[in-house]
Amino acid sequence: MLVRLWIRTLRIEVSAEDLRNYMKNDEPVAMVLWHNRLFLAALIYRRFRRGKPMYALVSASKDGAWLDAFFSLIGLSTVRGSSHRLGREAASALVDVLRQGYDVGITPDGPKGPIYEFKPGALIVTRRTKTPILLIGAEFENAWRLRRSWDRFYLPKPFSRVRMRCDHIPAEALADRDQAAARLQARLLEINPDPEYSAG
Repeated sequence: MLVRLWIRTLRIEVSAEDLRNYMKNDEPVAMVLWHNRLFLAALIYRRFRRGKPMYALVSASKDGAWLDAFFSLIGLSTVRGSSHRLGREAASALVDVLRQGYDVGITPDGPKGPIYEFKPGALIVTRRTKTPILLIGAEFENAWRLRRSWDRFYLPKPFSRVRMRCDHIPAEALADRDQAAARLQARLLEINPDPEYSAG
């Protein structure tokens, strides 16, 4: 209930083009966002993707337990795993989810960083299933940062403005894994400005 009320207070700004991308529902998609913007998953699901099942990849470590609980509260399902633990099983599970027609969510710099580094392994599932990507971006007018977390997690303050972005990346643009990862990293950095990170 607290999360739902929190989300309702946020003043969301989204262009017509970005809104069309968020609402795209003619085929399964993989939503890709930085780890420190995971709070947005609840917002996106409730405002733009409500009614369509979505599965989020969550670390198999103890640290991922709170995310698993958070996602279950807002109606999202999870697949537990990471590049360190249960990676192959998690990738296979996400492939199955996409082939069943459901969406997935991936944080390419998770579960432990480095911050804003797009790991090429994040593209394994999308390339195997020829699934398009929705790159998620957000600029916060006013937000708290969790300083002790490796990703300096963002929590937008209630009643603050959030500028939402969403790029649609077709599956054929992911043919070269390493080049695609570099391009997607650059674009994610562009649509997710972080003054603290830019400053050093």
